[in-house]
Amino acid sequence: MSTQHLTDRINHMAVSATLAMAAKARELKQEGRDIIGLSLGEPDFNVPDFIKEAAKKAIDENWSSYSPVDGYVELKKAIAAKFKRDNNLTYGLDQIVVSTGAKQSLYNVAMAMIQQGDEVILPAPYWVSYSDIVQLAEGVPVEVPTSLDTDFKMTASQLEAAITPRTKMLWFSSPCNPSGSVYSQEELESLAEVLRKHPGIYVVSDEIYEHINFTGEHVSIAAIEGMYERTITVNGVSKAFAMTGWRIGYIGAPAWIAKATNKLQGQVTSGANSIAQRATIAALEAPKSSIQFMIDEFHKRRDLILGLMAEIPGFKLNVPEGAFYVFPDVSDYFGRTIQGVKIENANDFALFLLDKANVATVTGEAFGNNDCIRISYAASESEIKEAMSRIKAAVLA
Repeated sequence: MSTQHLTDRINHMAVSATLAMAAKARELKQEGRDIIGLSLGEPDFNVPDFIKEAAKKAIDENWSSYSPVDGYVELKKAIAAKFKRDNNLTYGLDQIVVSTGAKQSLYNVAMAMIQQGDEVILPAPYWVSYSDIVQLAEGVPVEVPTSLDTDFKMTASQLEAAITPRTKMLWFSSPCNPSGSVYSQEELESLAEVLRKHPGIYVVSDEIYEHINFTGEHVSIAAIEGMYERTITVNGVSKAFAMTGWRIGYIGAPAWIAKATNKLQGQVTSGANSIAQRATIAALEAPKSSIQFMIDEFHKRRDLILGLMAEIPGFKLNVPEGAFYVFPDVSDYFGRTIQGVKIENANDFALFLLDKANVATVTGEAFGNNDCIRISYAASESEIKEAMSRIKAAVLA
């Protein structure tokens, strides 16, 4: 059937680049190709046993009915306690909404708050879905380019320059997907100083990688003076607890915003999975030490992949302080022909690596940066070593 019968919003929307590359890698594997997949942001650990046990217990106790739209009270209490313990943020139960993953949390906020023509500032690189979610809400993404020189972080002066009378929101992640950059207390204070001069601008702070942080310090912008009443803090259990398929995300926000997202969710999906919610209570109530082994392993892998990538000519790198990605600038290869393939941009380079090195990565174009590619190191040490060896061999061939 012709796409003319589909809506403009669907025809104009991009396919998620990370999911598209993962699908292409799976197809090639099914054809017999030995593909190493470093495109998806998915921990390669199993869910910790104590969380599995909580899920089994919930099944045995018959937690199988519809859950409240905004989440079980017991889970919301656990989320409130987590916000207080980890972020020095006090949220009442009417300020918390549990959703089917942090992606739905972001979509809910966009649909509840963004009017047609509202501008949303996105420090680039940004997570792949931000721009399309904003556009689905009929907002206008305003990309603020960052670079290796600032560790892929937006400065206060850049933020000030991007603000117009139509600016409604600022969306960013820390630790950042795709760059792994972490905003410090001082850096967030400087951004807040600008925002305090513009009281009509709201902030979405995506903190899904909060615990995968090698700096020893995570700062929530909502905890900075003047920011609590205008910040929506987004989090979930996919990354730190390796619960990607369990689909639990949540927000802490001013009550009127939480109420609006709850209203929307009630008409779209209703409450999140009941068993996953009960298991999430156990995850959030556990001490951070219960997942420290995963964080330590990611730290080791980061150091490993940085050391190996330093041996690949033409790759320019920052040192990511969190998450589990590297975001090398590969623009040195643009305009060159390697193994008969002309490389014009990051998309060409990512496809070249898939075809010639059998390694799946993601073009930086999907994240608002045309010079870089994203490589996930949420993979085994042996896979990382083999992938970097293949990439080095491919570009030097």
